[in-house]
Amino acid sequence: MAICRGASRSCRMRAVGEPLTEAHMRGQRRPKIGCLGIMTDVYDKRQPSVTRDQEEFARRIVASLRDIADVTFVRACKNRAEIESVTQQFNDEAYDGLMIVMLLYSPGLRLVRALERNRLPILLANVQPLPSVTPDWNWGHLTTNQGIHGAQETANVMYRMGIRPCIVTEKWQDEAFREVFRDWALAAMTASSLKTMRIAAVGKMLDMSDILADEAAYFRKIGPLIIQENLGDVFRRMELLSKEEVTHQLDEDRANFEIDRSLPAKTHEYAATLQLGIEGLLEAGAYDGFTMNFTAFGGDGRFKQLPLLGASNLMAKGYGYAAEGDTSTAALGAAGNVLIGDSHFTEMYSLDYEKESALMSHMGEGNWKIARQDRPIRLIDRVLEIGNLENPPTLIFSARPGAATLVSFVAIEGERFRLVVSKGEVLDTEELRKVPMPYFHFRPETGLRKCIDSWLELGGTHHQILNLGDHVRRWEMLSKMLGIDCQRV
Repeated sequence: MAICRGASRSCRMRAVGEPLTEAHMRGQRRPKIGCLGIMTDVYDKRQPSVTRDQEEFARRIVASLRDIADVTFVRACKNRAEIESVTQQFNDEAYDGLMIVMLLYSPGLRLVRALERNRLPILLANVQPLPSVTPDWNWGHLTTNQGIHGAQETANVMYRMGIRPCIVTEKWQDEAFREVFRDWALAAMTASSLKTMRIAAVGKMLDMSDILADEAAYFRKIGPLIIQENLGDVFRRMELLSKEEVTHQLDEDRANFEIDRSLPAKTHEYAATLQLGIEGLLEAGAYDGFTMNFTAFGGDGRFKQLPLLGASNLMAKGYGYAAEGDTSTAALGAAGNVLIGDSHFTEMYSLDYEKESALMSHMGEGNWKIARQDRPIRLIDRVLEIGNLENPPTLIFSARPGAATLVSFVAIEGERFRLVVSKGEVLDTEELRKVPMPYFHFRPETGLRKCIDSWLELGGTHHQILNLGDHVRRWEMLSKMLGIDCQRV
C-alpha cells in the first residue's frame, strides 16, 4: 500500500504540471470487485436470448470500469444456489467488495443465505441497459429494463437484515456512475487493507489524552495491529548502513529540495542516516505506518537529532505517520494513502478570523508530495527550542491551493469510534518567512466558527490527516463499511 516503497528507496518529486497517475495516488494494488448479476429464470423457455443479452449487459458494465478496478463477472445468477456459489467465491478469494447488478427482476429471498455469509461491502448498482423510454418501446425493452423493481425488493431484504449497502441509481454509461463506483471501490479496498495493516509505535506523549484508544478494541473494530518497537533497532540499523546508502539518500534530497547553504553537511548526513534507520525497521516489519514520541529520542541518549526530515520523506514514500505516539492517526494516514493517496499529518496551530481559516502545521513533519510547485521546498538548519538535541534539518513548504479534506479519528469508548471530516480549501496565501516548518491555511467550507464549534462538540482530536481534493464521500463510505460514526463539520 505504500506509494513509493521499494528496494531503491526512491521517491521522486513530480515535475510542475505533471498529472497524478493511478500509481502515484494509490500504490501498486487496484480494487478487486466481484460483480453479482442476478435475474429471474421465468423467461428461459419463451425468450432464451434474454440471459445471453443480460450477461452481455453485465460485461459492458465491467468493461466500462476496467480502468478503475479489477472487476469479475462470472455469469448471470438465476437461482439461490448460483447466487450463494458466486457470492461465496468472491468471499473465499478475498475480493474487496461485492457489486450487485439487477439484470432483471430477482426474488429477494434468494439472496438471504448468501448475504448472511457475505463479509464484503456491498454496492447495489441500480442500473438498466437503456437510459430512456422511447416511442418504440416494446415488450422486449420492458423485459430487459425491469431492474428497478428487483432493486426495490433486494434493498428491502437487505434493510430488514440490517445490511446497509451503498446504493447508486444512475445511467451506467455516465461519469457520475463511475465516480460513485470509484469512491466505493477504493473505500472497500481500504476497509480490507485496514484488516492487515501494521503500525509501528515507539512511546506516547505523557498526559496527551485525545490520542488514546483501547488498542484491542481498535484492532477488533478497525483492523490495524499496533506493535510497540524500540529505538535500539533503529540505532543498530543506522550503524550498519553503508556510505553508498546514505549518499543515495542525500542525492535524493538534493534533487527534491532547495538546500540551505547554512545547513552543515554533517547535520544533513546524520538526518539521512536516521531516516534510513527508521525506514529499515519499517521495511523489516512490513509496516504501513508509524508513530514515534520525540521525547524518546532525547531520553534514549544515543541520538543527536529528532527525525523531522525522516518523517517527512517517509510520508512522501507512502507511510502513514503521526507524532507523539498517536497510533490511530498514523493508521488513518495509512488508510488515506490507500483511499486517496499522499496523506499529510498536521494539526490546527492558530485560527485566522480574517481569512476564516486555520493555520495548519506541526513541529516540522509534513508530506512534501502535497507542496505547491510554484515555490521551492526548502531544507533548512532548524533551530528547535524543544527536545534538547542538535538542530534537526527541517523542510519548509506550503500545500497546493485548492480543495482539500481534513479528517480526525476519535476514540469514544470501547468499540465506539468516529471520523470527523471537514471539506475545505487550502488558501493561496503569502509566504510566512519566519515559520520554520510546513504550513498552510485551511478554510472549512462550512465556515470557521461553525466548523470549529462542531469539531469540539464531536470530540475531534488535535491531530489530523489532510488529503488534497474533495474526498468526503470516500471517508463516509469507509466509515459505513467499518460500522463507525462519521460526522461532517
